[in-house]
Amino acid sequence: MTQKELLYFEDAIGHESNMIKIIEAGIENLEDDNLKNFMNDELSKHNDMKQSLMNLLEEKTNE
Repeated sequence: MTQKELLYFEDAIGHESNMIKIIEAGIENLEDDNLKNFMNDELSKHNDMKQSLMNLLEEKTNE
């Protein structure tokens, strides 16, 4: 894996981390249960994507 590819992974993981923080902060201010459920689903998607990226990065660095 090249240094440039590693930087792409780092950026993507950072973007997912930022989205997770933004969504978590937003959920705290919501009162509508339907909207909270939607945002919790989005939070789960971003957590899953971050974990997938981290797993893929680990696989690639161990090759």
